[in-house]
This record gives sequence, C-alpha cells and structure tokens, in this order.
Amino acid sequence: MASAMKKYAIMLIVVALLGACNRQEKQKADNDSNATEQENSQAKALLQGVWYDSATEEVYLKAEGDTIFFADNTNQPAYFRIVADSIILGTNAYHITKQTEHNFWFENHAGDEVQLVRHEENDEGEQTEFISEQPAVITTSEVVNIDSVVNYDGQRYHWYITVNPTRRKVTRTSFTPDGVAVEKVFYDNIIHVSLFKAGQRLFTRDFNKQAYATNVPEEFLVQSILGNIRYSHVDAQGFHFYATICIPDGEQCYMVENLISFKGQLTQKLLEY
Repeated sequence: MASAMKKYAIMLIVVALLGACNRQEKQKADNDSNATEQENSQAKALLQGVWYDSATEEVYLKAEGDTIFFADNTNQPAYFRIVADSIILGTNAYHITKQTEHNFWFENHAGDEVQLVRHEENDEGEQTEFISEQPAVITTSEVVNIDSVVNYDGQRYHWYITVNPTRRKVTRTSFTPDGVAVEKVFYDNIIHVSLFKAGQRLFTRDFNKQAYATNVPEEFLVQSILGNIRYSHVDAQGFHFYATICIPDGEQCYMVENLISFKGQLTQKLLEY
C-alpha cells in the first residue's frame, strides 16, 4: 500500500513539472508572437527612401528594406525596426514624435528633436550616394611605400617601409552631429620593414598590431589599429623605427620603438602612451 502511494505521489510530481514546462513554453511563444506583432510594418514602409535634415538641408539617411544607410559612408549600415512609437537602431531606441509621408521626427540621445524631410526624387540637381555593402576605408586604401638611404660610420644602408591595408575591421560606436549612435568601421594595417647594408639584407619583417602585445594591453589592442611605422634616426645602437598603435577616431595612442641593430636583431621599447 505504501509503495502504491509513493508511486502515485511521484506521478503527481511528474505531471506538475510537465504542466509547468508547457506553461513556460506557451508563455515564451506568446511573448515571441507579441514581439513580432509589435513591429509596425506600415511605419517601416513609410520610412523607405531618402531623407534630409530640415535644419541643415543635407542628406541624412536612406531607408531600404530593413537597413538604414547614412550619408557619411564611414558609418556602418544599421538594421532597424519600428516598434510602437520608437525606431530601434541596433540596441538603441529613439522616440518618434511625428511620422507622415513627408516628415519623420524623432528624439536623439539628448532628447533633442531631429526633423527629417523626405527627398523627392524629381528634385533637380540632387545627387545622393549611399554605401551598400562595406564602409569606406578611412585609414588608407592603397599600399604606401617609403624608403631612404642612410650613411653611417662609412657604410651605406637602405631601409624600406610598406604600409599594406587589410580587410581586418575595427568598429567603434560614435554619434552623428544629431546625436544618433552609429558604428564606424576602420581597417587595420600590416606594415613591412626591411633594412639592407650595401645590398645585403640585414632585417625583414611584417608587423601587425599583435607584434606589440608585450608593450600594449590586450584590451587596447582589440580596439586599435597599427597606424604607422616611421624611421626616426640611426646611432651606435642601430636604426630606430617608431610604431604608433592608436584607437581610431580618437586621441589615444601607444608609441613603441623598434630598434634594429647592425646585426639585424630587433628589440622593442615602449616610448609613450
């Protein structure tokens, strides 16, 4: 009898747990359904097209499908939704104060109202260009070659520096003049340095920003790019080249010295931050 009661109690517990799981799944499904229903497809359709800032009369953005493209092509295109009375760009929501066929007004991060006016396609003399895939490179888009001959202690030396842009992206969140958060994209560099003595190669290496991990904190490296390596001077120690690792679109930089000895040996030293 006791065994039967125990089995019955276990069955009740299992049934209760299954019921709770079913209720949680139903609640999650209902929440997902409500989230989908909240998106205002009519408002999104009404926003499609090119818009101007009414205050500056300059092109501000273009809405195309689920994406907003900014007139500044250094800004990353952003996925957007309109939910209730807000436009959501990434993780940022902006309250919409007015939306009609020809007007789109919203509040920026500071609570100021941004007033956009639709661009009419038949306006004469208006040319608008928007980025469709990748933002423009704002470091360098071409290989840069620099070289020079140095005479020291009766010997002739020749150094070469080649800056090679890559497709390795570093993104930073910034704000438009109207206070809208956008992502800017920068591209890192690989920089080649070679040193020759009368035609004999003493040193050659490709440097990326990870080459300076000993002198630059990892959390800084993640946000930074290898901006440049420049020749400084030669002395009894060897040839001094200064590398700058910087957070793009900002003022924070590390400067690291690359010292190449007359035997082609490399040592590095942090100069300033």
